[in-house]
Amino acid sequence: MPNDTPDFTLDQARRILDDVFAPWIKDLALAVEDIAPSAQGEPGAILRMPFTSRLCRDNGVVCGQALMAFADTAMVIAMVTASGGYRPMTTVDQTTHFMRAVASADVIADARVVRMGRTMSFGRVTLTSAADGKPVAMVSSAFAML
Repeated sequence: MPNDTPDFTLDQARRILDDVFAPWIKDLALAVEDIAPSAQGEPGAILRMPFTSRLCRDNGVVCGQALMAFADTAMVIAMVTASGGYRPMTTVDQTTHFMRAVASADVIADARVVRMGRTMSFGRVTLTSAADGKPVAMVSSAFAML
Protein backbone atom coordinates (compact mmCIF):
# COMPACT_ATOMS: atom_id res chain seq x y z
CA MET A 1 0.00 0.00 0.00
CA PRO A 2 1.63 3.27 -1.04
CA ASN A 3 1.90 6.30 1.18
CA ASP A 4 -1.56 7.88 1.12
CA THR A 5 -0.30 10.82 3.17
CA PRO A 6 1.53 13.05 0.70
CA ASP A 7 2.39 15.54 3.42
CA PHE A 8 4.63 13.04 5.28
CA THR A 9 7.94 14.85 5.08
CA LEU A 10 11.63 14.11 5.00
CA ASP A 11 11.98 15.95 8.33
CA GLN A 12 9.38 13.66 9.91
CA ALA A 13 11.25 10.62 8.60
CA ARG A 14 14.48 12.01 10.07
CA ARG A 15 12.83 12.53 13.47
CA ILE A 16 11.84 8.84 13.58
CA LEU A 17 15.55 7.99 13.90
CA ASP A 18 15.72 9.98 17.14
CA ASP A 19 12.30 9.07 18.51
CA VAL A 20 12.07 5.31 17.95
CA PHE A 21 15.44 3.56 17.81
CA ALA A 22 17.75 2.33 20.56
CA PRO A 23 20.63 4.55 21.61
CA TRP A 24 23.26 2.30 20.00
CA ILE A 25 21.50 2.69 16.61
CA LYS A 26 21.66 6.46 17.11
CA ASP A 27 25.43 6.02 17.62
CA LEU A 28 25.65 4.93 13.95
CA ALA A 29 24.85 8.58 13.00
CA LEU A 30 22.53 7.44 10.19
CA ALA A 31 21.03 10.08 7.92
CA VAL A 32 17.77 9.86 5.97
CA GLU A 33 18.61 11.39 2.59
CA ASP A 34 15.38 10.83 0.64
CA ILE A 35 11.91 9.31 0.96
CA ALA A 36 10.78 9.60 -2.66
CA PRO A 37 9.32 6.56 -4.42
CA SER A 38 11.61 4.65 -6.77
CA ALA A 39 11.33 5.09 -10.55
CA GLN A 40 9.00 2.07 -10.46
CA GLY A 41 6.80 3.76 -7.86
CA GLU A 42 7.90 1.66 -4.87
CA PRO A 43 7.75 3.56 -1.57
CA GLY A 44 10.92 3.61 0.43
CA ALA A 45 13.84 5.58 1.73
CA ILE A 46 17.50 6.22 1.09
CA LEU A 47 19.78 6.44 4.09
CA ARG A 48 23.52 6.96 4.63
CA MET A 49 25.74 5.35 7.23
CA PRO A 50 28.88 7.47 7.63
CA PHE A 51 32.17 5.62 7.69
CA THR A 52 33.99 5.42 11.00
CA SER A 53 36.73 3.07 12.12
CA ARG A 54 34.50 2.10 15.07
CA LEU A 55 32.38 0.08 12.60
CA CYS A 56 35.35 -1.86 11.26
CA ARG A 57 36.82 -5.25 11.96
CA ASP A 58 40.53 -5.52 12.58
CA ASN A 59 41.27 -5.32 8.84
CA GLY A 60 39.53 -1.97 8.24
CA VAL A 61 36.42 -3.48 6.64
CA VAL A 62 32.97 -2.36 7.85
CA CYS A 63 31.62 -5.33 9.83
CA GLY A 64 28.59 -7.29 8.75
CA GLN A 65 26.80 -6.64 12.01
CA ALA A 66 26.82 -2.88 11.34
CA LEU A 67 25.60 -3.43 7.77
CA MET A 68 22.75 -5.67 8.94
CA ALA A 69 21.65 -3.20 11.63
CA PHE A 70 21.80 -0.42 9.03
CA ALA A 71 19.66 -2.39 6.56
CA ASP A 72 17.08 -3.22 9.25
CA THR A 73 16.85 0.41 10.33
CA ALA A 74 16.57 1.63 6.73
CA MET A 75 13.71 -0.81 6.12
CA VAL A 76 11.83 0.50 9.16
CA ILE A 77 12.15 4.04 7.78
CA ALA A 78 10.91 2.79 4.39
CA MET A 79 7.89 1.13 6.05
CA VAL A 80 7.14 4.29 8.04
CA THR A 81 7.30 6.31 4.82
CA ALA A 82 4.94 3.88 3.07
CA SER A 83 2.54 4.09 6.03
CA GLY A 84 2.62 7.87 6.13
CA GLY A 85 3.79 7.87 9.75
CA TYR A 86 5.16 5.71 12.53
CA ARG A 87 3.52 2.36 13.06
CA PRO A 88 4.89 -0.18 15.58
CA MET A 89 6.54 -3.16 13.89
CA THR A 90 9.13 -5.83 14.54
CA THR A 91 11.51 -7.71 12.30
CA VAL A 92 10.41 -11.29 11.66
CA ASP A 93 13.11 -12.27 9.18
CA GLN A 94 16.12 -10.67 7.54
CA THR A 95 18.31 -12.40 4.98
CA THR A 96 21.53 -10.69 3.99
CA HIS A 97 23.70 -11.61 1.02
CA PHE A 98 27.11 -9.97 1.36
CA MET A 99 28.60 -9.29 -2.06
CA ARG A 100 31.84 -7.45 -1.35
CA ALA A 101 33.69 -5.68 1.41
CA VAL A 102 33.45 -1.95 1.99
CA ALA A 103 36.29 -0.03 3.62
CA SER A 104 36.92 3.67 4.24
CA ALA A 105 33.60 4.71 2.66
CA ASP A 106 30.08 5.66 3.68
CA VAL A 107 27.40 3.08 2.91
CA ILE A 108 24.12 3.95 1.18
CA ALA A 109 20.92 1.98 1.78
CA ASP A 110 18.13 2.03 -0.80
CA ALA A 111 15.22 0.46 1.11
CA ARG A 112 12.05 -0.39 -0.82
CA VAL A 113 8.71 -1.73 0.37
CA VAL A 114 7.68 -4.67 -1.79
CA ARG A 115 4.36 -5.31 -0.05
CA MET A 116 2.75 -3.39 2.79
CA GLY A 117 0.12 -5.46 4.58
CA ARG A 118 -2.09 -5.04 7.60
CA THR A 119 -0.21 -7.65 9.67
CA MET A 120 2.92 -8.47 7.61
CA SER A 121 5.06 -6.34 5.32
CA PHE A 122 8.01 -7.19 3.09
CA GLY A 123 10.93 -5.23 1.75
CA ARG A 124 14.35 -5.26 0.18
CA VAL A 125 17.42 -3.14 0.76
CA THR A 126 20.39 -2.65 -1.52
CA LEU A 127 23.52 -1.48 0.26
CA THR A 128 26.15 0.25 -1.87
CA SER A 129 29.52 1.84 -1.26
CA ALA A 130 29.29 5.63 -1.54
CA ALA A 131 32.86 5.64 -2.88
CA ASP A 132 32.13 3.76 -6.10
CA GLY A 133 28.38 3.03 -6.14
CA LYS A 134 28.99 -0.73 -6.29
CA PRO A 135 26.70 -3.09 -4.38
CA VAL A 136 27.91 -4.29 -0.99
CA ALA A 137 24.92 -6.40 0.09
CA MET A 138 21.34 -7.33 -0.78
CA VAL A 139 18.85 -7.75 2.05
CA SER A 140 15.30 -9.07 2.08
CA SER A 141 13.13 -8.71 5.14
CA ALA A 142 9.73 -9.37 6.64
CA PHE A 143 8.12 -7.33 9.40
CA ALA A 144 5.15 -8.01 11.64
CA MET A 145 3.01 -4.89 11.83
CA LEU A 146 1.86 -4.50 15.42
